Amino acid sequence: MSNMITIGISDMKVVKGGEQLVTYALGSCVGICLFDPLRKVGGLGHIMLPKYPVANPKENKYRFADSCIKEMLRDMERLGASRSQLVAKIAGGAKMFEVSGDSAFGNIGQRNVMAVKAMLAYEKIPIKAQDTGLNYGRTLYFTTEDGVMTVKSFANGVKVY
Repeated sequence: MSNMITIGISDMKVVKGGEQLVTYALGSCVGICLFDPLRKVGGLGHIMLPKYPVANPKENKYRFADSCIKEMLRDMERLGASRSQLVAKIAGGAKMFEVSGDSAFGNIGQRNVMAVKAMLAYEKIPIKAQDTGLNYGRTLYFTTEDGVMTVKSFANGVKVY
């Protein structure tokens, strides 16, 4: 492994082989790992919201589940990935705050997870592992040599997928 690449909030990176990607502060946000195991092409996106606002075309495409996944697929194919080989692993989507009446704001993590799953299903990409929901933050590490996703949290320790 030559290097650790940090993916910020509303960010996405795609690499070919051997790199480790990391994203911090996954609360209600969702980290999306896509991996082509044959070509060792991997990507990690850190989304904040479910759906790209078509009415505001200047928005950051990496902030939203649907547009981030589309951009990640495009970039991975440019590096030689085959869509038919891709697998996904996801983490995050926590309910970080109790909001009376369980409003849409308080439930954004669940909405993010649902949007990610819907987009991956639409693109016919199977989800091989997930660490989502509950009420705690996570840090996600993704290794593009072997497709391993490691999730660390204060509340739950270290889990490897």
